[in-house]
Amino acid sequence: MHKRAFSKRSMIGLILAAVAAGLIYGVSPAVWSEYREDLLYLGRQHLYLVGASMALALAVGLPSGVLLSRQRLRHSAEHWMQIFNIGNTLPPMAVLALAMALIGIGDAPAIVALFLASLLPIVRNTYAGLAGLSPALLEAADALGMTPRQRLWRVELPNAFPVMLSGVRVALALNVGTAPLAFLIGASSYGELIFPGIYLNNHTALLLGAGATALIALALDLALAGVGRLAAARGLA
Repeated sequence: MHKRAFSKRSMIGLILAAVAAGLIYGVSPAVWSEYREDLLYLGRQHLYLVGASMALALAVGLPSGVLLSRQRLRHSAEHWMQIFNIGNTLPPMAVLALAMALIGIGDAPAIVALFLASLLPIVRNTYAGLAGLSPALLEAADALGMTPRQRLWRVELPNAFPVMLSGVRVALALNVGTAPLAFLIGASSYGELIFPGIYLNNHTALLLGAGATALIALALDLALAGVGRLAAARGLA
């Protein structure tokens, strides 16, 4: 299993290196000079949308998953999941349009739409990680005299952490990949390069916008994978 995980991380690293190499060597210095400021500014805006919406999704999704995993709510957990699934059931463009209609244009509706799109994987994996723990493990914690709060923080969350982290990684990938669409409702992101590149047949802008989005997604995923390895090395997961 560890070898397969290592191979997967290596493959992601190679893909990241290939994308970076393609961007660096496939675009002339003159083009880099022309688009440098746009790439830096739009990169900051893209990361702002992703960071703000993911922070909201984590703040809502993690506690919700924990609550649904409690015994008194497990029988209705799947019904609640349908509420959290709103952002994934509707097409991304529909979610963006609804957010724009309710809030207006700009960053705020984009953050709300990205938050909704990111919510379900976090809630579902948090619930699945906690609900799937071995009953013997929980009984051992109870036998040691742990309170429910102590059992949650010292036993349940550390053991469910790998599954929870997988949900965060899925949510982050969805978020980063959907963020370019925010351009259509007035929020700055790499969509400002991608969509005009499509409309105007500007392959350079399209390549730079799509490549930069891919780099962000891969880099953030590798960072989260590193967090998982660090937690495992320290015995936290």
